[in-house]
Amino acid sequence: MPGSIHILYLLALAATALAARGGRFGQKPPELTVETDWALKHLSEEHHLDNFDSGAFFTLHDFDSSGGWTPEEVRRMYGLEDESQHGLPTAKREEVTREVFKLYDIDHNGVIEKSEWHQKVDAEGVRLPDFGLGPGHHGDDEYEYEIHHFEKFHGADAKEEDLTHSEDIAHFAKHDREDEQAERFERANQKPIVEANIPAMFRRPKAA
Repeated sequence: MPGSIHILYLLALAATALAARGGRFGQKPPELTVETDWALKHLSEEHHLDNFDSGAFFTLHDFDSSGGWTPEEVRRMYGLEDESQHGLPTAKREEVTREVFKLYDIDHNGVIEKSEWHQKVDAEGVRLPDFGLGPGHHGDDEYEYEIHHFEKFHGADAKEEDLTHSEDIAHFAKHDREDEQAERFERANQKPIVEANIPAMFRRPKAA
């Protein structure tokens, strides 16, 4: 959920800031903006965060907390697993992974370690490329709805009668469909088994 993701980022931000002995952590590079830098745009639009911190950014997108980015995590960070990218050609997906690993996987072992990320970002100033695929939607449906629509157009004080936008209607209609499916499944599980409906070959033989 949005709250937990923001807390994770802020904790990582604090940890790396404490480790820093200079002023480079927790600050935007002066020449970069959300219009020109994909990572800043991603943080702004997907997480509602303004500060870029290399260590915190890495931790935020180390989805399995393994200490390294796998190709799957890079694709997820760029939003390639989101339903909005369902029709994206395989070649484009492979391009994203290939180009990012070309930039940051120094030892070419198929994992971008945190030390490699810091070397490239902090020491060499290498930035994540913008592949023209949007800001990178990688939350679940609930998160994406809340951060991209509810927070933007409604807010915490919104009442049920205020949720009349097409995005609201589609979101809650999906919830209704999921609830109906769950109820049908539950009802089906509660129905007694009628032996006459079971094909003879699958019935247990009756005791003599």
